[in-house]
Amino acid sequence: MSSHDLYTTPVPTDTWNVQMAGQARFSWEYDDGRDRLLGLYQKGKDKQWDAQKRIDWDIEVDPLNVAGLPDEFNPLLGSDIWDKMSQKERDEFGRHQGSWLFSQFLHGEQGALNVSARIVQSVPDLDSKFYAATQVMDEARHVELYGRFVQEKIGMYYPINQDLAKLLAESLEDSRWDLPYLGMQVLIEGLALAAFGVYRDLSTNPLVKQLLAYVMQDEARHVAFGRLALKDYYAELTEKERAEREEFVVEGCYLMRDRFQGREIFEQLDMPVDRCLEYVDNAPMYQLYQSLLFTRIVPCVRDIGLWGDKVQAAYTDMGVLDHAKASLDELMHQDEEIADKIDEERYAAEVAARKDEIDEAIAVGGAS
Repeated sequence: MSSHDLYTTPVPTDTWNVQMAGQARFSWEYDDGRDRLLGLYQKGKDKQWDAQKRIDWDIEVDPLNVAGLPDEFNPLLGSDIWDKMSQKERDEFGRHQGSWLFSQFLHGEQGALNVSARIVQSVPDLDSKFYAATQVMDEARHVELYGRFVQEKIGMYYPINQDLAKLLAESLEDSRWDLPYLGMQVLIEGLALAAFGVYRDLSTNPLVKQLLAYVMQDEARHVAFGRLALKDYYAELTEKERAEREEFVVEGCYLMRDRFQGREIFEQLDMPVDRCLEYVDNAPMYQLYQSLLFTRIVPCVRDIGLWGDKVQAAYTDMGVLDHAKASLDELMHQDEEIADKIDEERYAAEVAARKDEIDEAIAVGGAS
């Protein structure tokens, strides 16, 4: 069955074409490179993995509550809208929530695939081209696994959120080589990484935990790549050039802030959209979630030097300025540890299960 048959609303059957500007840049310097960036490139090579083999696809998923989240994570809980819904309507709402969320993760990864391929072409230095090439493979894997997850475990797709589509287009259409970096590596990847982390930590479904933890292990390197590649370059910009990038950051962050409201779900289910969004915006759990989405973006923006008054004022308005104090290195290390721990627990469980099988076979053989 074609994916187009599983969309909640029809999407074009031809490709979405974004006109790209800029140049493909070649470098004839093959010996020079930044040690930290080359180290990240080596790590990118060492950490490649197979989505078909590393993830246990046999684990069942409840399509009505994909991540197995507690009721408190529902922004409509306790509202008159929710109280009037039948159980069948609530179940359908849950299915659409999961479909919408993981569809956006999927579309974002395809965006990252295209942008990282663009970075390979446009970035002027070879060490950045090296790392971006490993990211292209990472993003292809992420598209593969999210696509399989939505297809097999949920069976329904949502179209791309228009806020995400707008930022993707703006990142690709700009002729300056650093804008795809800034839009994707810092803003889109930074927000996605934080969103993955929230669901990874709250999910009670082992398959969802695996999928998000392993993707985050890759994404943490991608954000670090953008940070390393841009920090030196932005230190050399003129005041006008830096102001232009800061304007891009502010606009992009407001777009990203509104990306996870779920408006499309309410529209699709013919619910009172404005009232639903009002409940979402005022739900304590959603306000916390919205703040957590910026835990990776804000410290990264500060670290690369785009920390003018306009950026700080925007983050103050969003209530996320305090995230500037966070350590990206510590967060990245934590992401690595969680993924490794899941691997260790799965391996230990498999060894224990195999031992039980062997003991049972020995016991049966002895009895006969």
